[in-house]
Amino acid sequence: MPNRLLSILIAAVLMIVILLPPHVSAQSVNQQLAAGSVLEIIKKRGAIKVGMSTFVPWAMRDKNGELIGYEIDVARRLAQDLGVNIEFAPTAWDGIIPALLGSKFDLIIGGLSITPERNLTVNFTLPYANSGVHLVAHRKLADGFKTLDDFNKPEVTLAVRRGATPATAAKRLIPKATLRQFDEDALALQEVLNGKAHAFVTSTPTPAFEALKHPDILFLPIAEPFMQGAEGFALRKGDPDALNFFNNWILLRQQDGWLKERHDYWFKTRDWTGQMVE
Repeated sequence: MPNRLLSILIAAVLMIVILLPPHVSAQSVNQQLAAGSVLEIIKKRGAIKVGMSTFVPWAMRDKNGELIGYEIDVARRLAQDLGVNIEFAPTAWDGIIPALLGSKFDLIIGGLSITPERNLTVNFTLPYANSGVHLVAHRKLADGFKTLDDFNKPEVTLAVRRGATPATAAKRLIPKATLRQFDEDALALQEVLNGKAHAFVTSTPTPAFEALKHPDILFLPIAEPFMQGAEGFALRKGDPDALNFFNNWILLRQQDGWLKERHDYWFKTRDWTGQMVE
């Protein structure tokens, strides 16, 4: 008798679940997703942890060792609008996505270009910046070079940052050249300044800035960037609420002109160079 009663109760419960309106179960799932969002973690912690890597003028150290740059401004304004503190997590570029997936920080704001390959692993927001891939060359080693074809030879050495979009672009568009990869932009640039590589392939506006800074050694053999890119925040998958919030934040800061004003300051002027170590 008890077994028969138990069976009747189980059947009744199952019938109630089956007869529940679909929107009720969907609402429950949505509530669970919202509760597990990184936004809730950030609010409870009272701080947002941002993964980034240093390269001019996105993120760099000033004379006092403090972080400055376009993306530092972006991350700080985002934290301000969230009403929380900001914690930066400087990370080696080739390990920045694995670190995000390992929950070392909440998101990446680090000049990470949106690509199909990366998008298979992480979710990207709308672009908050657009850059190009360009190169700056050694005047003597690349004398007479005017096109990508001039660099597309095995005897030509290109310095690139390991794992970055410009390195991928160089492999695809200048496949015959010899690539020498470095962990930091500064090391790749120094290779060219020392006359050990023909050119440094990197994101704009660095090539133009470095050509102006070292006019006796460097020049721009190609006037315009040879590839365009779009940068977005990177998030772990399965978090629609966070993706929605960050997308809307970017949209609003584009509409009020704040992102453009900050981007123009860091990418179209040299007013900030006085803060840097000579």
